[in-house]
Amino acid sequence: MPADEIAPSPYRQIDRGEWAHLAADMSQPLTENEIVQLRGLGDRLDMAEVRQVYLPLSRLLSLYANANKRLGADTSAFLQEPDTTTPFVVGVAGSVAVGKSTIARLLRELMSRWPGTPRVELVTTDGFLFSNAELERRGLMARKGFPESYDRRALVEFLTEVKSGAAEARAPFYSHLRYDIVPDASVVVRRPDVVIVEGLNVLAPPPAPNDIAVSDLFDFSIFVDADTAHIERWFVDRFLTLRAGAFANPTSFFNTFAHLTDEEAVTTALGYWNDINMPNLVENVLPTRHRANLVLQKGQDHNVESVLLRKL
Repeated sequence: MPADEIAPSPYRQIDRGEWAHLAADMSQPLTENEIVQLRGLGDRLDMAEVRQVYLPLSRLLSLYANANKRLGADTSAFLQEPDTTTPFVVGVAGSVAVGKSTIARLLRELMSRWPGTPRVELVTTDGFLFSNAELERRGLMARKGFPESYDRRALVEFLTEVKSGAAEARAPFYSHLRYDIVPDASVVVRRPDVVIVEGLNVLAPPPAPNDIAVSDLFDFSIFVDADTAHIERWFVDRFLTLRAGAFANPTSFFNTFAHLTDEEAVTTALGYWNDINMPNLVENVLPTRHRANLVLQKGQDHNVESVLLRKL
């Protein structure tokens, strides 16, 4: 398509090579061992991917966070009041198995290495799922992960505390081993420089016109995108890996899957994908992609191929 016929877009599209060039003069702050520890099941995160994709992204986020801090200080000075600048909140959204949890953990580590943002906290929205008992009571156990399975009000209240400058904000703790909320356990956030919030539906619009959207309390948002067929394969591969490892733990909620044959495991994983995760992706997650400030577009090998950055 000729340049003068390119459809208008609110995003800059930056290919992998151009984006990687932005990190040419940046030193790699993480060791290979640290990267291995941050990598999630099925991810192929390596030194090159960190340097070429996530190092420049972390630098961009630190620039936004520092600019936000300066604006807050200038606003307080203009109002002739003490500086009340609150934490910079970054949302990370995307499908199950797309790698958003690894990206959130990686950004926490990288952003904490930049001047101006040494204290970075990570909160996942899994902690705001209703307990299994409550999901059973509401008839939602088969829709765990859908928007209605979360205590959205509690999540909004938590982020409101963070953005109001509260000295301390507490989020519930979710155990993937137990597949449930852990009573009396919490994640405590004490006025860090940055809070990263990772979850499936964090960019969803509010359920009613007068409600606050979770994303209204974000300063920046990221959507991790990939072809649906790739995500399906990653989901099945991750299930097989879990069956061979974590599911074999006798205390795991998923221990019942540990003794499945390969064929049975694939069939079971595809059942969960087709009945729950794929419908949730199509109905609730993908429609929020356009709400993000930045979109990471992954290829079939989990590597980011291009970046979409919303224009200012």
